[in-house]
Amino acid sequence: MSDQVELTNPVDLSVGGMSGHILRRAIHLAMSFLPFLFFEFGEDVADSVSLSLEQVVSSVILIAIFGEALRLRMGWTVVGQRSYEAKQVSALAWGALGVGMVFLLTPEAAYAYPLILSLSLGDPLLGELRRKGVTTTTVIWAGMLGIAIIWAACAVWVDTPWLLVPLMAPICVAAEWPRLRYIDDNATMLLIPLAVVLIIDPFLGII
Repeated sequence: MSDQVELTNPVDLSVGGMSGHILRRAIHLAMSFLPFLFFEFGEDVADSVSLSLEQVVSSVILIAIFGEALRLRMGWTVVGQRSYEAKQVSALAWGALGVGMVFLLTPEAAYAYPLILSLSLGDPLLGELRRKGVTTTTVIWAGMLGIAIIWAACAVWVDTPWLLVPLMAPICVAAEWPRLRYIDDNATMLLIPLAVVLIIDPFLGII
């Protein structure tokens, strides 16, 4: 791998140019509040519609899937999306699926917070470093440091196992790195670390 990152500027691909790019980043950062909303208000929302919390999350996932299918059928894109998303599943839809799977499969604050924050904060960090032309080595190390800080903060805040701090930082960065044509890193950054957590969880005795 070359030490210099060579990627198309995401601003050039964003519907709305720089404004669209900023909106996309803002949506990413706003995802940081999803675990708080889930754990603080999720049960109340579920009770208000006479459903279980798992049913509410599953319903949201289904709505996102059908909404995305309609968007693709019509070929729509909105400000903040990438132009190529007119013909493939959008990052927003992949993110909704990933977040939903986290809430369904790891309904514990100790896991849900760091997994989602690694995406909502870590992905923009890596993306902006690349956009600025930072070397690959620096992007990797800065990304791992940033994500390690997220997991360490969650270890203090919501009792995430400290063992996961050094383990998940490189895994989350590696999960963001592949450039797959049809699967956005919003999915890989959640689903790959989620799979790792599910595999090692029985050995940690958290759930």
